[in-house]
Amino acid sequence: MLETGIKAPEFTLEDQNGKPHSLKDYRGRKVILYFYPKDNTAGCTKQACGFAERMPQFREKGAVILGVSKDSVASHKKFEEKYGLPFTLLSDPDKTVIQAYDVWKEKKLYGKTSMGVVRTTYLIDEEGIIIRAFDKVKAADNPGDMLGLL
Repeated sequence: MLETGIKAPEFTLEDQNGKPHSLKDYRGRKVILYFYPKDNTAGCTKQACGFAERMPQFREKGAVILGVSKDSVASHKKFEEKYGLPFTLLSDPDKTVIQAYDVWKEKKLYGKTSMGVVRTTYLIDEEGIIIRAFDKVKAADNPGDMLGLL
């Protein structure tokens, strides 16, 4: 996990519509950058729907939500449409940004060890500085916790 107080690594990734987004596009706004393991899994769906339900409050506070996983653009599009997600999902199949933000880690599940995305959320300020960082995030609680921080 990256430290608070440092400049967030710059990136450009395609969203669920194939449109490129760069972190610098969001200067002047707070960014909630959350990394999640996989579209359409129980925890990831809870987290995404939690952000979606609170979207009016996030907008009111001037915050942008960007979700990142290694799923494809097409997978993100299906996920967005299935749950009516009103925010940007970024596709990082090469894990370039996932690794830059230090969220690709060894994970243990049912005694098996594998590499994967550790659910992590960064709050980035208007200047592109990481002001809060949370790893091993609880999917269902994360949206409310982030709203409370703003």
